[in-house]
Amino acid sequence: MTPLKIAIFASGSGSNFQAIADRTADGSLPVSVELLVCDKPAAKVVERAAQAGIPSFVFSPKDYATREAYETVILEQLREHGVELVVLAGYMRLVSSMLVQAYAGRMLNIHPSLLPSFPGLNAVRQALNHGVKVTGVTVHFVDEGLDTGQIIAQRAVEVRDDDSEESLSERIHAIEYELYPYAIRLAADKLRR
Repeated sequence: MTPLKIAIFASGSGSNFQAIADRTADGSLPVSVELLVCDKPAAKVVERAAQAGIPSFVFSPKDYATREAYETVILEQLREHGVELVVLAGYMRLVSSMLVQAYAGRMLNIHPSLLPSFPGLNAVRQALNHGVKVTGVTVHFVDEGLDTGQIIAQRAVEVRDDDSEESLSERIHAIEYELYPYAIRLAADKLRR
């Protein structure tokens, strides 16, 4: 069976990108990463994609009049590469309804909390400020709300009494690198049925 073609959207260092690319390269995740979409030309993820031989579409939002203008170009890139599933991995921009609708049921996001708790920005800080004893990681389908799409997979992470935002984030990231490939496999299997 031909591997499902995916695109990964990222804005920063690309550690989740790397975890996914590594698993596709070793055959443990049966998908093909066809494209990186990145909104920050200087981001480390661009270098990671080049080292992995994965094509990139890199853009500066300020070069476009509107979000819809650059997302129209993104959609063209996704279609050109035959992308069947979009994976948001540290992409720090809200996607418009145009892109969400084009990939309805075929766009995933990862979030550093047990949704529906602590949606949006600074989820780890929110968890610490609320004094919760457990937080975690959620992978969900993207809909038009903020972190409101159907949940695919979650994993809990204990909050320790001496945790800082940095220490808790580090443990959450370690879980993300395992959970995201697992959730991508689930979504890919569902799309292949």
